[in-house]
Amino acid sequence: MRYRPGYAAARIPDPPGTRRRRPTAPAPGGPHGPALFRPSLGTGRGIRRIRSWLRVHHAPAVAMLSEQRPMRTRLWAIHRRASTAAALAAGDTTRPPRRLGDRSPCVTTSFSDLGVSAELCDRLTELGFTEPFPIQRLTLLDALAGRDVCGEAPTGSGKTLAFALPVAMSVGRGTPGRPRALLLVPTRELASQVRATLDPLLAVTGGRAISLYGGTSITKDLQRLRSRIDVVVATPGRLEDLIQRRAIHLGDVDLVVVDEADRMADMGFLPAVKRLLDATSSDRRTLLFSATLDGDIDVLVRRYQRDPARHRFAVPEEDRGDVRHVFWPAERTERRALTGRILSRTGPAIVFTRTKHGADRLAKQLRQDGVTTAAIHGNRSQRQREDALARFSAGKVQALIATDVAARGIHVDDVDLVLHYDQPATDKDYVHRSGRTGRAGALGLVVSLVGGEEARDVHKLQRTLDLPAGLHELDLDLLDADVLPSPRPAPTNARPATAGQRRSGGQAARSRQRARRARRR
Repeated sequence: MRYRPGYAAARIPDPPGTRRRRPTAPAPGGPHGPALFRPSLGTGRGIRRIRSWLRVHHAPAVAMLSEQRPMRTRLWAIHRRASTAAALAAGDTTRPPRRLGDRSPCVTTSFSDLGVSAELCDRLTELGFTEPFPIQRLTLLDALAGRDVCGEAPTGSGKTLAFALPVAMSVGRGTPGRPRALLLVPTRELASQVRATLDPLLAVTGGRAISLYGGTSITKDLQRLRSRIDVVVATPGRLEDLIQRRAIHLGDVDLVVVDEADRMADMGFLPAVKRLLDATSSDRRTLLFSATLDGDIDVLVRRYQRDPARHRFAVPEEDRGDVRHVFWPAERTERRALTGRILSRTGPAIVFTRTKHGADRLAKQLRQDGVTTAAIHGNRSQRQREDALARFSAGKVQALIATDVAARGIHVDDVDLVLHYDQPATDKDYVHRSGRTGRAGALGLVVSLVGGEEARDVHKLQRTLDLPAGLHELDLDLLDADVLPSPRPAPTNARPATAGQRRSGGQAARSRQRARRARRR
């Protein structure tokens, strides 16, 4: 028994007929155990044995063996990817992926080790990025090598820089109205953030980028498209509008990035994304990043990516933060006063409502109660939304009243509280909203105000997300409690029938019969 290239995480049997060699001394310490025992890759017979063994025992590896590369390179590619995944799964984020053909031990990881140019490394140091994040360690080697990449990682894990660096290093020179790289994002705020990350990198390589999204002057967009552009960061709606006006053409785009793909699906943008990808060059590269890669997102992967390198990074338990979830009973008429009392005892908070009008109304009411607020939703202009975020980040506003537009793609640090004034439509929305607090290992609190008609939906949400079922006693001291008491079971009986939903005669008769039998007992 010994380790084989590409399967460093487990001991597997030798291929039939392989001669045993005396193992080398094990590597001292570390979470990866002894040094890998590698068969000689210098002889054709050894390579043939490994290839036949992989074909029998590990069919997924055969796809790599069919690539048009030398056999030695292919086998080391298998080894490199599996050993990197094993290292990260074991919690070692300091061990870098091996370069192809490099058998020397890896001691440190830096952006230069992953293939980033020296000029960009210097710029990253100036910006405060000294070491790559885990998702960047996983994806940069393949992205800079020219492969399609499919990356799964949560919001705030460093995905933006993971695709901004390959774009800055490899983008070609465009012409007026004909860019060479396209970055698709779901929201205006995320477009601004991606552009802010990309611009300092493109300043080093000489590239030019513009951002296109709704809520801004389309006349200014038309003017900017008359100059040379290399990279476009855009939301699908505004980009399709400009294509219909024949102001921009995507036929020269040979590098596409789809960021927050699952949010695209949630917002109904996937048909537009498919149309835009179909309009790009047929030999493009596609980098796709998302918090989840299932369902509709897997359709994008199969249809628009060629043999993508798939990477998944899950946030370690110690970095997830301590987020407490409190569910309090509160009818709609009680929520305004209760929200003011909650906010008076907490720090910076984001309060989520379901409608734009509801966000504006609640923000006005809380200001009357002495709480500084700012509203952010789809009816606000881009300048108003950016101003609200800036004031909230600077501490000039205590509470941000938002619809689900702020639930993804906006990175605001040090949020103490997320308050669900209105319950989210789905469990995914609950996760996205609640993810604004407890980031990077910080403490966080999520409070949900639950009316009687919402009890059944909340019970289903708690069961789906594996949260303690029931409602807590309404006690504001829980806001500061280190340990929450167990919630009491909430009534989950059917909602009261409205005037238009009266029970049928048969249902009412059966109900009366059950009541009479109960009285007899």
